[in-house]
Amino acid sequence: MKKMIKFPSIEQFRSTVSNVKRHYAFTGIDENGEAIYDNNLPKPKLVFKGTVKLHGTNAAICYNSVSGFWAQSRENIITSQKDNAGFAFFAESKIDVLIELVKMVAERENVDLSNNTITIYGEWCGGNIQKGVGISNLPKSFFIFGVKVSPFEIEGAEKQPVAYWVDYSDLGNSEDRIYNIDDFQTYSIEVDFNYPELVQNKLSELTIAVEEECPVAKAFGFSGIGEGIVWTTNLNGESYRFKVKGEKHSASKVKVLAAVDVEKVESIQKFVEYAVTESRLNQAIENVFPNNEPVSMQKFGEIVRWMVNDIIKEEMDVLVENGLEPKLVNSKISFKTKEMFLNKL
Repeated sequence: MKKMIKFPSIEQFRSTVSNVKRHYAFTGIDENGEAIYDNNLPKPKLVFKGTVKLHGTNAAICYNSVSGFWAQSRENIITSQKDNAGFAFFAESKIDVLIELVKMVAERENVDLSNNTITIYGEWCGGNIQKGVGISNLPKSFFIFGVKVSPFEIEGAEKQPVAYWVDYSDLGNSEDRIYNIDDFQTYSIEVDFNYPELVQNKLSELTIAVEEECPVAKAFGFSGIGEGIVWTTNLNGESYRFKVKGEKHSASKVKVLAAVDVEKVESIQKFVEYAVTESRLNQAIENVFPNNEPVSMQKFGEIVRWMVNDIIKEEMDVLVENGLEPKLVNSKISFKTKEMFLNKL
């Protein structure tokens, strides 16, 4: 049976920041089955790969040895009789080439096609699919940007097998206008999720450059604007993606990233390093756990309150001198205190 296997929505930067923070703040489930989060836990630094976001229409081909081959738009299974910008007709005309790509993935990843579907996702773009962008000069082409393996559902199973993403970097066939987005300009950026705002200016700078001159169109000898960049990383088997578009594509309601005062963020970091010291933490412990009371996490909230109150009281002149309001540093003080307190325990 042919089944629609949708490509997930690509989020905005702020959504990815929120999701990664939530992932790392999760500590377990309470007695009521509710998730427990600790927002003071340290967050990771993750490297994201950026690929050029092409302005076309989402497309995919699927194959397994039971149901055979089919094509998809973003929302529907399509055919040459009920098509989307001619992609199904293209896919059916290149069916042997596309199935060969699927079998390459199956062999590399040791996937049994009798109980798994492999889906190759890409952007169907060029020609008259979209107007006013650099790649409009190309004939209609398929640019691969992802591959998913979806195991068949097991009837009656309490826990169904989970779909997963695999490498797509070796797929393509330029003679048949099937390209790989990784074969064009790519980017790399590290995001510190303790201070994610520090990368916003760099993200905006790279996006503006792509918008002014699409690197993919340029690779084919054409000049014109691009749409933006899609950023991707993998964490514990899960893919995180976000997109950043330029202003010329803001009609899509994807907000342009606001500029960040990097100096102020760096001032906050320096202030926290200066103020949250081992000596001050020891004072907090002596006050919260008097008379040799055993030190534990049960009173951690009191430790944080003591640290914040003492720092604001004793270091107000430093805050004023650096133009930092207390509300800007409170959460960072809590985070640093948690890190140091855990090390003591």
